Amino acid sequence: MTSPDDAGFPDRTRSGDDAELRRKLYGGTVFLLPATTASRLLVDYARDCLDEEVGPDPRTCHERYGDEELFERVGRVRRRIYTEPTGQRLLRETAASAGFPAAETAFDPARLRAIIHGAADNPRAAPVYYPHRDTWYGHPGAVVTIWTALDDLDPAETFVFYPERFDRPVANDSEIFDYDDWVSRGWSLKIGWQDRNASLTARYPQVVGREDYGPAAGFSCRAGEILLFSGSHFHRTLRQDRGLSRFSLDARMVHLGDYAAGAGAPDSDNRSRGSAVPDYIQPGTDI
Repeated sequence: MTSPDDAGFPDRTRSGDDAELRRKLYGGTVFLLPATTASRLLVDYARDCLDEEVGPDPRTCHERYGDEELFERVGRVRRRIYTEPTGQRLLRETAASAGFPAAETAFDPARLRAIIHGAADNPRAAPVYYPHRDTWYGHPGAVVTIWTALDDLDPAETFVFYPERFDRPVANDSEIFDYDDWVSRGWSLKIGWQDRNASLTARYPQVVGREDYGPAAGFSCRAGEILLFSGSHFHRTLRQDRGLSRFSLDARMVHLGDYAAGAGAPDSDNRSRGSAVPDYIQPGTDI
């Protein structure tokens, strides 16, 4: 795996205006930007929510609760962050601080990601670790993912990109995904991991066959730093087996001017159906 900052990956500085930032993202640049006041507040809010449910040291929550109870507790936090106005407002402010102004950007609310120690061996969690592109889930080529960790993390605790596959197709079954069908039975799948058995019945897009994806590029980060990357990037979550669980927040967002103009990253192999964009929180929405 490529070490952080090898060959300038990820890019920890930005130059130019917001439009230039978006052009670079659509071209495959991955940015890891310094924490902002807004991102720190978002992290503090998520930590407070977690502390209420799993205790003051969330990274060791798997030592205190069995799988079923932990799933329920983390699920309540995930639902709260996704649906309540505080999380949505802080995400909007974090995105604006990173170069995506509120008046120009629509976004999917933040999802809490809980990568629990040892969970990679649980069949119910298998889709979490599928290598994928975010575009395979009904998102457009203009989609940008915003991600931040709740703790300082080293490269083994985050996830990896396969930069050589950014604009090259990967054999996959994304045609199985229909966004409208995905949300037709309620939004538990959209929020993510509200149904303990969803991964055993729902179909999540994944790669088909075995290929050489090229070198994996990882990264380290500090809590509250803002990772930005195109939803067209092929990437994979890493299993956690060192005694600590990992918590992070992420969301999808689009610059509506770029979306309307057909701008965005290459969309080399996405065959998913439907669009999540109409369900994004739109500019001017009172939250």
